[in-house]
Amino acid sequence: MVEREDHYLFSGKVQMGDAYLGEERSGSKSGRGSENKIPFVAAVSVDSDSHPLRAKLTPVPGFTIKAIKKWSKSHLSNDCLVLSDGLACFNGVSAAGCKQIPVIAGDRKPEELPEFNWVNTVLGNIKTSGSYHAFDFSQYAHRYLAAITYRFNRRFILKTLPERLLLAAVSTEPRQAAWLRLAEDSC
Repeated sequence: MVEREDHYLFSGKVQMGDAYLGEERSGSKSGRGSENKIPFVAAVSVDSDSHPLRAKLTPVPGFTIKAIKKWSKSHLSNDCLVLSDGLACFNGVSAAGCKQIPVIAGDRKPEELPEFNWVNTVLGNIKTSGSYHAFDFSQYAHRYLAAITYRFNRRFILKTLPERLLLAAVSTEPRQAAWLRLAEDSC
């Protein structure tokens, strides 16, 4: 699923946000400094009527301009118009050659920000799933988020999803068990 989703480039209007996957473990750091919190970019491309087209949920090493610039070059085409929440790291979108419009959220709640309706909906669905708090995200975040993305991007063709997943499985090159067990270094 990771490999299937990685080759799609967004174009047009994109809602983009920052998020963390996982929760702090008892006896360890709390908040964003927790060892089990994995930063990731959440982005949803929308059509001219602001209906969602595709999503991307991608772990990043941190919310820095350098990391977001690298992410943008890999996942956005130059014609993108990105709406972000004004976090300084999203200047990396502009540095990658895309147009970025920061929308300062301030004290407003997500439901008061229609500009981010779909990215907030996707994030809310992730956070309410039972497995969101269940395992070591430092090792499996990339694959976990790719599985959510794969299902979201094929939500209108659920009837054929098993066949499409089977096709993806048989067309993927064989992998050794050691490769499957590796922690994702692509972040």
